[in-house]
Amino acid sequence: MSKKYRGIIYIVLSAFCFAFMNMFVRLAGELPSIQKSFFRNFVAAVFAGAILIKDRVPLRCKRGNLSYLLLRAGFGTMGILCNFYAIDHLVLADASMLNKMSPFFAVLFSFFVLKEKVTAPQALIVAGAFIGSMFVVKPTFTNMALVPSVIGLFGGVCAGAAYTMVRRLGENGEKGSFIVFFFSVFSCMVTLPWLILDYHAMTGGQLAVLLLAGLSAAGGQFAITAAYTCAPAREISVYDYSQIIFAAFLGFVIFGQIPDMFSWLGYGIICTMAVVMFLYNGYNHKKEEIQS
Repeated sequence: MSKKYRGIIYIVLSAFCFAFMNMFVRLAGELPSIQKSFFRNFVAAVFAGAILIKDRVPLRCKRGNLSYLLLRAGFGTMGILCNFYAIDHLVLADASMLNKMSPFFAVLFSFFVLKEKVTAPQALIVAGAFIGSMFVVKPTFTNMALVPSVIGLFGGVCAGAAYTMVRRLGENGEKGSFIVFFFSVFSCMVTLPWLILDYHAMTGGQLAVLLLAGLSAAGGQFAITAAYTCAPAREISVYDYSQIIFAAFLGFVIFGQIPDMFSWLGYGIICTMAVVMFLYNGYNHKKEEIQS
């Protein structure tokens, strides 16, 4: 099997894992998003730490990477908190789709932070995806889910910024397992004071569900890392949107949720923009290869 097809399998597997993570977060019930985030990242930290020990990777970052690690961890923590809040208050597929706006925001952050060139077609594609997100958010005063939708969209913004930092760290030679470990430990340390001050007693079932959410998140993080190790983003990133299919299915089967017409329209626009971006990047890459 070629590296490209292995990458596709890994990225679909990551989408499957993250869809289950969202489902378990919702099943945990009326617990603060911070409490859910702590247990999710605690499990991921344990897994990442075990891999670091196994591979004998030193617990220190490369010179010049600390600031990017802190930015990745800060934006990532904020993104998770916003995503978890949206999961608890929106249809599961809506929350997943708003979080999947992150690749489009990553294009913008790459322009401002990494000084990468953004072409006019790319800017139009990002604008089209944002228009699609408005059909999911439905910004009207009569929409009772407006606040959770905006928070969910902001979570996508933060995730886009975090992935931009991951890209810079990867370019600087930082190990993926160390990036995951640093982020997970940072998030646990940031949320621990709020967890202590506002801890909500949990049943055994809730604890088990949150641990399953952490296992799913760890599986998703390592699967997506393996995916982008096998193949470049331009060849496989569009398959990450399979999470919306998994989320819509789980939302319907487990919670009886059915997205409304406007949400489906928004899904269609955003996924179309993702496919267009995928094709555009592939075309540009082939053109550069021919010219070189």
